[in-house]
Amino acid sequence: MNPGTFDDRHIQWNTLAGFDHLHYSILDIDEPNKIVDVLFRFAARQQIVLHRHVAHNNTFVVQGEHRLYERNGELKEVRATGSYTVSPPSAEPHREGGGDQDVVVLFSIRGSDGVLYEVLDDDGNLLVALGMQEFIGLYRAQPDGNGRH
Repeated sequence: MNPGTFDDRHIQWNTLAGFDHLHYSILDIDEPNKIVDVLFRFAARQQIVLHRHVAHNNTFVVQGEHRLYERNGELKEVRATGSYTVSPPSAEPHREGGGDQDVVVLFSIRGSDGVLYEVLDDDGNLLVALGMQEFIGLYRAQPDGNGRH
């Protein structure tokens, strides 16, 4: 490994059934302040499921190139390693993925104890809503979460 290269070998990556090309590791949940800090890893040259951000998200690209895609799969935006973005909630659905390598992005999801993300089918119909309680459950189920295994 090159000096200065991000090493994620000690991160406990988790997956969600039905969410191809996505791994996550919830770092912390601050329930009183309604903040979820989570690392997402999106596979290189792939796109995750169509979704929309219902809560405020601050992101920092730790490794790779974070790509955002329009609903139809067209490339919308590219965020390089080191990019920090502040994104208010948006009704506009999109997809995300990695560039030529897996991308690791720190998401700080803020300001809601209700729905944080809505996952949609290709026609824009709601499949599932992921909220604060779902993230708390996922966090506690992690080997390194509050309910340590």
